Amino acid sequence: MPTFTASTTLSGKAHADVLAEAMEDLYPEPTGVGVFEVEDGSDLWEVSGYFIEEPDQAGLALLTVIHKAKPFTVSELPETDWLAHVHSELAPVEAGRFFVYGSHDADKVPEDKIPLLIEAAMAFGTGHHGTTLGCLKALDSLMNNGFAAGKVADIGCGTAVLAMAAARVWQGQFIASDIDEVAVEVAEANLEANGMAGVVTCVEAAGFDAAPLAQAAPFDLIFANILKGPLVALSPEVAAHLREGGYAILSGLLNEQADEVIEVYLQNGINLVKRDEIGEWTTLTLCRN
Repeated sequence: MPTFTASTTLSGKAHADVLAEAMEDLYPEPTGVGVFEVEDGSDLWEVSGYFIEEPDQAGLALLTVIHKAKPFTVSELPETDWLAHVHSELAPVEAGRFFVYGSHDADKVPEDKIPLLIEAAMAFGTGHHGTTLGCLKALDSLMNNGFAAGKVADIGCGTAVLAMAAARVWQGQFIASDIDEVAVEVAEANLEANGMAGVVTCVEAAGFDAAPLAQAAPFDLIFANILKGPLVALSPEVAAHLREGGYAILSGLLNEQADEVIEVYLQNGINLVKRDEIGEWTTLTLCRN
């Protein structure tokens, strides 16, 4: 059965959500509609619909005019065994002592690595993206230098892979938060899949706006793998919730955005220790003096 996609971009999440809702009224109707942020700091959002019949080009054109979006790009997808495709594309990832894998690769876990089971169909944070991989490598580097943490916060946790990695190597208090309710549910499912249910506290919160985070502060280590804008806005809160001598590992940054974030955190008393680039993405390790 053929599958078609129709995708466009426009400014602002609110406008993208309205367009996505309007696409549901097309005929033939889409089998699903997704809204995704274009992660380049442009505030552009992609709206994509999936169809089992060729979509109405006239209807799509009308939507672009009404919602001031770019013209839709319509593509027919080839017949594909998507499960096999995902499994072949998402090979296990090694990040220092950590080994991130899907259940289809459970037989490949090395005995000398710390395993983290994350299914590709979950949420952002499978370990394959340069930002998540960068954070895991930064954590591994801190450990190699003798650092240990008793209290860890994972802000914007997605799959909670970073909080789980920390909880695999240390004893203490671990909290993972995300603004997205579904991400929190995914984080809890991942913890259970890894035999770690209850080891990490998962909360729905914007930034540090949750009682468990306030009560546990100050933290020895804070992860924030989000985007430049939220990282800049969160800098005073990170400083307020990080103990003196504690570390922050930040990512979700394009390479050209890193200098601005470094400067903002410096103004809040958090200094750069290490900067790593993986492809177009930068990961920052900082320390509060």
